[in-house]
Amino acid sequence: MTAADQILSQLQALANPVRLWIVAELHRNGAQYVSELARKAGISRPLLKMHLRKLEDTKLVSSEIGTAENGKAANFFQIVPFNLPLTPELIAEARPSPTSLANRKDGDPDA
Repeated sequence: MTAADQILSQLQALANPVRLWIVAELHRNGAQYVSELARKAGISRPLLKMHLRKLEDTKLVSSEIGTAENGKAANFFQIVPFNLPLTPELIAEARPSPTSLANRKDGDPDA
């Protein structure tokens, strides 16, 4: 994956209000575990995990196992510092082919 592809992948991951909220929450309050984030967001743990996976796949967050306040092992997520320098040249470098655009599901920004 080129640097341009990585940045566009990160922008795609951030093009969702729940994932933007997760990034803001982790930035403001530091590392948190899935159940804690799910309660704050008011969404199910499986849905939150899906969003975290998308952010982790694009290297915007990372995770490690730690101990939650109840003494149980938990997967803690934290921000990976990032800077997304978006320019027309970068977009041109990473421009998808017309074939890959035709294969996307209509209306699905995460396809």
